[in-house]
Amino acid sequence: MINIVLVNPEIPNNTGNIVRTCAATGAILHVIEPCGFSWEDKYLKRSGLDYWEIADVKRYPDMNAFLQANFNDKVREGETDGLAVRATAEVADTQMLFASTKSAKNYCTVNYDKDCYVFFGRETKGLPEELLHENYEKCVRIPMRAEARSLNLANSVAIIIYEYLRQHDFDGLKEHGKLTQY
Repeated sequence: MINIVLVNPEIPNNTGNIVRTCAATGAILHVIEPCGFSWEDKYLKRSGLDYWEIADVKRYPDMNAFLQANFNDKVREGETDGLAVRATAEVADTQMLFASTKSAKNYCTVNYDKDCYVFFGRETKGLPEELLHENYEKCVRIPMRAEARSLNLANSVAIIIYEYLRQHDFDGLKEHGKLTQY
């Protein structure tokens, strides 16, 4: 399954929308704190609607805690976040991708492994430069006009999730709907 990793999200509505997208698609959401909002925020709760019950959301105080919780014996201690993530991905033989406007690689040109992690940064700054630098060959970009700074975080997550799902034939998802009044 695709794992979405939000690094220090700032806007509660975006995170709530991402919770809803992850719940609807079966993606696992990992949130690395600190966040720019309280988990009790009414906008966070409202934008996630009643999907919180079916969402798989995990929270971590920092990057090291995320790595320890998901790859415990594969984590190399004492390295900076960027190097630790890179080393962990290599040792764990796990695909880790990094969504960034600073990447040269189109997100559609990547073959998404069945189990992968895609990292997204905060709304105002994106992912930390050091993390991008140490993992640049794994960075992906959603194409947009040159005049635009970035897309909305929740929209970007949805775009990547659905490319992953398309490549995996929408496995586990209901693909057909029906009218309710006819």
